[in-house]
Amino acid sequence: MNRNLLFVMALSSALSASAQKLHYPQAPQDGTVDTYFGVQVPDPYRPLENDTAAATAQWVEAESQLTQNFLKRIPFRDKLLKRLQQVSNYGKVSQPSWNPQLKKWFFSKNNGLQNQSVIYTMNKLGDEKNAELFLDPNTLSTDGTVALQRISISHDGRYAAYSISRSGSDWQEFYVMDVKTGKLLDDHILWAKFSIAAWKGDGFYYSAYDAPEEQHAYTSKNSCHKIYYHKIGTPQSQDVLFYMNPAHPMRFYGVSVNEEETMMWLEESGDGAGSTVYVRDLRKPDSQFMQMTSDMDCQYALVGTMGDKMYYLTNYKAPKYRLMVANIHNPGIDDWQEVVPEQDYVLEDVTMADGKLILSYTQDAYSHAYVYSLDGKKLQDIKLPGVGSASFGGRKDIKDVFFTFSSFTTPNTVYKYDIAQNKSTLYSAPKVNFNQKDYVSEQIFFESKDGTRVPMFITYKKGLKRNGKNAVYLYGYGGFNISLPPYFSASRIPFLEKGGIYAQVNLRGGSEYGEKWHQAGTKMQKQNVFDDFIAAGEYLIAQKYTSKDYLAIVGGSNGGLLVGACMTQRPDLFKVCIPQVGVMDMLRYHKFTIGWNWASDYGTSADSKEMFQYLKGYSPLHNLKKGVHYPATMVTTADHDDRVVPAHSFKFAATLQADNASDNPMLIRIDTKAGHGGGKPLSKQLEEQADIYGFILYNMGLKY
Repeated sequence: MNRNLLFVMALSSALSASAQKLHYPQAPQDGTVDTYFGVQVPDPYRPLENDTAAATAQWVEAESQLTQNFLKRIPFRDKLLKRLQQVSNYGKVSQPSWNPQLKKWFFSKNNGLQNQSVIYTMNKLGDEKNAELFLDPNTLSTDGTVALQRISISHDGRYAAYSISRSGSDWQEFYVMDVKTGKLLDDHILWAKFSIAAWKGDGFYYSAYDAPEEQHAYTSKNSCHKIYYHKIGTPQSQDVLFYMNPAHPMRFYGVSVNEEETMMWLEESGDGAGSTVYVRDLRKPDSQFMQMTSDMDCQYALVGTMGDKMYYLTNYKAPKYRLMVANIHNPGIDDWQEVVPEQDYVLEDVTMADGKLILSYTQDAYSHAYVYSLDGKKLQDIKLPGVGSASFGGRKDIKDVFFTFSSFTTPNTVYKYDIAQNKSTLYSAPKVNFNQKDYVSEQIFFESKDGTRVPMFITYKKGLKRNGKNAVYLYGYGGFNISLPPYFSASRIPFLEKGGIYAQVNLRGGSEYGEKWHQAGTKMQKQNVFDDFIAAGEYLIAQKYTSKDYLAIVGGSNGGLLVGACMTQRPDLFKVCIPQVGVMDMLRYHKFTIGWNWASDYGTSADSKEMFQYLKGYSPLHNLKKGVHYPATMVTTADHDDRVVPAHSFKFAATLQADNASDNPMLIRIDTKAGHGGGKPLSKQLEEQADIYGFILYNMGLKY
């Protein structure tokens, strides 16, 4: 038995005793009962949906105090946090990106434990030591809770518009700085959301909503996305409304403009898994938008332009994606030409570089890359450092190409790629505080409930013994056409160092094998996702990697739904469950902020009686039952999460605490000045991970 993960009877006994003494706060109730297609569904904790109510605030405070008191009793939490800080304290440098307007290279850098990465510029490649500071997001707040989202340089190089988010919210604010002097201008835009700054002339376009009521800014349904034009030097009140479509208030709208300012695109999305695209020829006075596509269930990603040609990555009539080219003079999709046809594997990304194309494919959930000519001829394979994820960066008009590679044991490492020589050279590698050679990753395949072959990556320390006593952190997502490729996270290292196993499953609902794989995990096929995850746990137990006493499941957002559904369907299979910022109320999710946008994957309770019954059949909130012995659970959410509002987690936690019959702790960790996860300062990330890993190990009767 691994001494570092020694089962301690005394600790286990103490844990049971402490769990029995937990007294959960009484959540506010009002006896609400909803009726769906003649079926009455109680929702007793409806008051918790009002996150600004005094009763909710009192409950949140009491729950937070209970959780923090419990976590403080974990004897090794401080030691675990210290090690997390040590392994995270290494320099992180992004691949450089050329800006032709300023004739400078941009890159981001984090010295180690900075809450937010800093943006720099340099005049020549490899001169990071003499780089000039461009923007330091750490100066935007004292606690790192203001995060930089993106920077857009005007096409004349005079201005930089940058967007920020506060406390992890999806709401964006735009600021403008004079590039030459670095001076912040008076321009300030509020209530933007899901927006870029699309420069044209002496201003830019952005997408926003009307200002919400202050008390419901983070919960109310977002409707009627509008596009405005902001002229530099004018107040937001004078911004010109460019486009809105009140006939479809539950859709997103945005525009983009190419560097040459010859083309403008309007994209409409939110009603389906894809978008509709329109284009406008800016070289023609008073030109109008011309519709390019009409199938909003298909995705169309603009790769770049060459003269009148527009290159698109799309899954239109190609479930595993293909590359096509359109012409602005005949932009309708019926006139598009195929450049690279659909292959056996999923085409994930296309990058224009030095007059050529770099195509990145996903084969069994990890990266493969190739160079093609602009007319679709394959020129060469690109040899990658190993099994992992590669992300390429380049421009059509320069020779310099870079890619960033990572794996479960390799942090983001930057390589420079020479297309002519078909050779990669190391450009920047981080110096980490652990021995990468001590670990191994393998990919296995198992059968799900219906016989489907599902891949899973397993990472562990060399010399592992399959004795059923290894702690496993099983992670999944399974939705929205999003894949889970190999990627590095320093927070896993302390767990792996002590003999733990990290397992990552490529569930149906993702994009790993194309649109068919995605659709197999949506709407009335959603149960497949849960079956896949449960089968992954059963496989790990059957193969003696672990046992029920050492199996933890973790997932966030749609992955939080995954954990919630699996723990209610198979409470006997898991020792610890961590549903993070999860969608727990499947009957009402579409009534908050942008929840309506998830209907393409989930369906809604208003669609039909059949859809309502199916959703109710797996909705985590509605499948908790009194008298069931649930695994030790820590729900996580945050006060500024306006993607998946905290009410999901609030109601689930309150119901779980009331229904659970076991002595296991049922806690909810509610972060402050944080949102759905994006932009969270590193200090908060590490504290959260210390709590999660500490909670997992402690409830398994293990110590760190």
